[in-house]
Amino acid sequence: MIETERLILRPWKEADAPVLFRYACDPDIGPIAGWPPHTSEEDSLEIIRTVFASPETYAVVLKESGEPVGSCGIMFSDSLHSADMKQEEAEIGYWIGKPYWGRGLIPEAVMALLARCFGDLHLNAAWCGHYDGNTKSKRVIEKCGFKYHHTNTDVVSPLGDRRTEHFYIMTKEDYNAIHLNRKR
Repeated sequence: MIETERLILRPWKEADAPVLFRYACDPDIGPIAGWPPHTSEEDSLEIIRTVFASPETYAVVLKESGEPVGSCGIMFSDSLHSADMKQEEAEIGYWIGKPYWGRGLIPEAVMALLARCFGDLHLNAAWCGHYDGNTKSKRVIEKCGFKYHHTNTDVVSPLGDRRTEHFYIMTKEDYNAIHLNRKR
């Protein structure tokens, strides 16, 4: 479990399936990130049991309500990911329910994951990416201090269509510089 000012990042529970479905069925959430909207609570439960059972995958839970409103996670080079990573590197992924867009919750969660990447997991770099047109995700990446690295075109998304994907990186040195500046 990871705690921030407004959030608790914790493993997903099977009991979260109804609330996960409430947010993940929205067609404005999944497809822009490359995954299909959930079609039922049973679909959401299956995602919790499989995809969200991966290590370092967290429900983004509001402290004030105790409700999961999104998901975030750290994906390693030996798991499903988009970035072309080396050992000692990982990719961060995230999404949040539409009622919570624009509140700075995902940047808060991503900064907590970066602290985990570089502090607890001793990684050398963290990657983040977004598909063309996903301006909200791009904004999170920029807010968190990632640096643009490269663009891949004609990438087949998990939905089977072809897209352009932009990748950003943060090295441990970049993170330490940002973290020191925020403390001042």
